[in-house]
Formats: sequence, C-alpha cells, structure tokens
Amino acid sequence: MAYDLTGKIKVVKEAQTIGAKGFTKREFVVTVEEGKYPQDIALECVQDKVNLLDGLKEGQTVTVTFDIRGREYNGKYFNNLQAWRIKAEESGAPADDDRPPVPTDAEAPGEFDDDIPF
Repeated sequence: MAYDLTGKIKVVKEAQTIGAKGFTKREFVVTVEEGKYPQDIALECVQDKVNLLDGLKEGQTVTVTFDIRGREYNGKYFNNLQAWRIKAEESGAPADDDRPPVPTDAEAPGEFDDDIPF
C-alpha cells in the first residue's frame, strides 16, 4: 500500500553503498507542517531510486509517495519509509494561463497628453 506526504526538503544525504553486493541507499528528511507541530519525516530511496533525489534542494516543496517496510532483527523491530516517487512543486512563476494577456499595438494607449490639470 502506498502513502503520500507533502512537505519541504530539510536534508538530502549522499548515497551510501552497503555490503559486498553493492546495496545502495540515500536518505532524506521532509518537514511536514500538518497538525499543531511540524514533523521531520526521515525517508530513504534504495537501489535505482536514489537518483530521484538528484537536483532537489533544501527548502523545496515536494510530494513523496512511499511504502512502509518493516523487519525484525535480534528481537527488535524496525520500520523504513521507502520512497519510490518524488514530485517537486513547480517554481513560483505563474503558468502562462495565469498571466493577463499582453495588449496588442491597437489596444495599447496612444501618446501621452501633456495637458495635465495640476
């Protein structure tokens, strides 16, 4: 089952290769502002998904889709949030459709009148 969260990138760590078989993971933290207090959520990307974090910057708003993975080791239980899709929010510039139309030469005002009443 997949879960989503939206927040701002707080930390993006470097990729780590673990073990002789070359298991690769890369961790990152997203700050979620929902609720009374902000929450720093640690997630990870593994193997071919580590490249999803390339180009992301601290402070950038993202929506992360992830799975919850759990395992037992020596009688202790651990959970990991494994991200498999990261969608960065577009830049703050408005889309072309949101901008007012540029007037044509026929619609533009003519010469200015120097007869100002003050």
